[in-house]
Amino acid sequence: MPQASVDERVSVALCTYNGARFLEEQLDSILGQRVLPAEIVVSDDSSTDGSPEIVERIAAGAAVPIRLLRNPQPLGVTRNFESAMRATTGEFIVLCDQDDIWRVDRIERALRAFDARPQLQLVCSDARLVDGDGAPLGTGLFSSLSIGASERSEIAAGRAFRVLLRRNLVTGAAAMLRRAVFEAAAPFPAPWVHDEWLAIVAASLGPIEFLDEPLVDYRQHGANQIGVAEPTLRYKIRRLMAPGRQRNQDIADRMAGLAARLDRSDPPLPLADVDAVRAKLSFERFRADLPEARPSRVLPVLLRLRRGEYGRFASQGVLDIARDLLQPA
Repeated sequence: MPQASVDERVSVALCTYNGARFLEEQLDSILGQRVLPAEIVVSDDSSTDGSPEIVERIAAGAAVPIRLLRNPQPLGVTRNFESAMRATTGEFIVLCDQDDIWRVDRIERALRAFDARPQLQLVCSDARLVDGDGAPLGTGLFSSLSIGASERSEIAAGRAFRVLLRRNLVTGAAAMLRRAVFEAAAPFPAPWVHDEWLAIVAASLGPIEFLDEPLVDYRQHGANQIGVAEPTLRYKIRRLMAPGRQRNQDIADRMAGLAARLDRSDPPLPLADVDAVRAKLSFERFRADLPEARPSRVLPVLLRLRRGEYGRFASQGVLDIARDLLQPA
């Protein structure tokens, strides 16, 4: 097997929290890359299961430097990723969950995309969904997210901001981004999950790219801090009938934070559309404030539909219209 090369531009930001069951396999997959990172920064969120000791043991014999940060108090997943990324030094940062497995060319393939497109800000690959034992679940990440042809076309045409305003499609465990994205995104605002925030900031700065290759085995084991659900009919019906007001208010809070950040950006983020963010904010507040009585919802929902707001801003289209008409208050 040819000797792996080290790319000095690449840092890995790996977050751990009681991940001892899978952590060694993940670190082995990083250290087995055909193109190695210059460093691996591990930020441990006060684990009690021996995760830091696993990192220290592997670091002692690793071919690249592994730095361990120990949080004396848990930060939570978003702030922990911010801490790990802040400690990296590379031009490119690869996000890494503690329980996945990387294909041997994950770094190499993402770098190829960046080198081919100097304006590219973020690359997100597909991933193979596997169970706790690493056995394939028969589907992929993009399939589970139901990424449509129109969304792909908009992203390819440089309109990713518009797509991600509707719904997030970027999973951090499968993403690599330029350091400039992190610098524009930090500090991460509290209502946002780290990968959603980094994705929308990246799309504000320049193009992003989706790779249809499954470069990561994305483990679904029931204890994921963030995972994905297969979009079955049963799942969609369950979502349809679940109370949704708090979800809409949470999205509105995220949009308010995004609008405030864009207003303060100096220089302005070139591809951000502040008017669209404010319109999305208004739309989600409308949805959060729908009347309790279902018949009273029909006219306001139809008016918003006629204005095209469900097409522009609702993540699930027709399903969201049905949800707003039928869901319990």
